[in-house]
Amino acid sequence: MRAVLTLDIRGLASAVVLGVLLFLLGKGNGPLFLFSMLLFLVASAIVTTAKSSRKKAMNVHETERGWRNVWANGVVPLFIAALYFIISSYSGYSGPAIIVAYLAGVAAITADKFSSELGVLDRRAFMLLSGEKARPGVSGAVSLLGLAVGLVASIIIAGAFSFAYSFSVAIFLIVTGSGFVGDVVDSAFGYFEEKGIGNKFTTNVLCGASAALLALVLYGLLVGLI
Repeated sequence: MRAVLTLDIRGLASAVVLGVLLFLLGKGNGPLFLFSMLLFLVASAIVTTAKSSRKKAMNVHETERGWRNVWANGVVPLFIAALYFIISSYSGYSGPAIIVAYLAGVAAITADKFSSELGVLDRRAFMLLSGEKARPGVSGAVSLLGLAVGLVASIIIAGAFSFAYSFSVAIFLIVTGSGFVGDVVDSAFGYFEEKGIGNKFTTNVLCGASAALLALVLYGLLVGLI
């Protein structure tokens, strides 16, 4: 219920459409694709409502999110799911490489959400690329608390599905590390967003995409070393 309360009507409708598409495109792995995004949605709602009175006083609290927020976070997972559907349909390949990339993308957007919603509570924020002191909540700013909770969020996504699907420790580490790097990439591009280059949509896309690409590279290296 708390997850629903953070989305307006169009945001909720978009989330339903996204969920259906992920489930269908994932074929046999549809439940994994769907439930990972549901976990993201629920976890995001929890951290959004956490310390809401303090965030309202800081003027950084968002009460509801719309369809733009849903698609900004969902476009990379949806693209990967569509890629998985095409590859598995025409080549028969349904191995873990794309699944690992998918989970890394979800881990990244979850880490970003945790960092954004809880990192603002740490007043010792600084711009990632310049090191200058910054106001909490400014795009491109990070804090030690934000980085820490981002890593925790990435661990949550990687751990939940590594346990449920008996993934190896190596895959758990790849998803966790890639998700955290995606979170850092989001902050790096947020610096340029503050300067009028790009927007929240582009930084969210780069967050998930960079994590997915890194996970693919790391998984490829892992397979090559075995």
